[in-house]
Amino acid sequence: MNHDADRPSEGVSPVTNGYIRDVRIAAVPDPGRYPFSLPAVRYLARHGPLSLSGGVTFLVGENGSGKSTVLEAIAVAAGMNPEGGSQNYRFATRSTESSLGQHLTLRWGLDKPRTRFFLRAETYYNVATETERLGPVQVAAFGGVSPHHRSHGESFVDLMVHRFHPRGLYLLDEPEAALSPQGCLAVLTRLAELVDQRCQIVVATHSPILLALPGATIYEFAEDGTIGAVSYDNALPVRLTRDFLADPNRYLRHLM
Repeated sequence: MNHDADRPSEGVSPVTNGYIRDVRIAAVPDPGRYPFSLPAVRYLARHGPLSLSGGVTFLVGENGSGKSTVLEAIAVAAGMNPEGGSQNYRFATRSTESSLGQHLTLRWGLDKPRTRFFLRAETYYNVATETERLGPVQVAAFGGVSPHHRSHGESFVDLMVHRFHPRGLYLLDEPEAALSPQGCLAVLTRLAELVDQRCQIVVATHSPILLALPGATIYEFAEDGTIGAVSYDNALPVRLTRDFLADPNRYLRHLM
């Protein structure tokens, strides 16, 4: 990891205070091989770094755009388990992560996070199982109830309330996968609280509810690989959801 915190960045957007100032790709060993063949990864290699704010940064884009791959690589480069958990989780159910994390350089600020956690919706069942295996002390950190004894969405909210502490670094991959609209509102509220507690959070999401968080940075991963900051109103999930709700029959006629 690169701890050169005093050198200014010239990446996708200006740097603001955060534990991780920016993310860059050190080298691309084989541009024709996954994940280096992803347009977003090629874009970062050519035009990076990707600057991260001190509050919440959202990554949005279509399925396959590379946002979750980049988020997973940030988690690995920051010392977290690729299937999820903190830096103390070292289990592997099935190793499917890309090698991108080995080629990322994180530029850290002067302050370091006191704690960190990677919430990955698709492998959270495995994190819950490992939490039980680690014993009562670890379960207590999740509010005293095993995630297996709560609904998927309830366990996500439990995690964010009981395990996400002040001055932490938290990476969330599509947390809305387990959440109702009401659950998304609860997480939105919790994100605002965590920002006030000097946390840095990066979220890959499709949720227009979560994206409404005031003051957040939104990066959109376009189909051609371009990564750029967008406003809430111009973010892809917001545009599509608004258009559909305004006239669902128009979409249904086209789709069917």
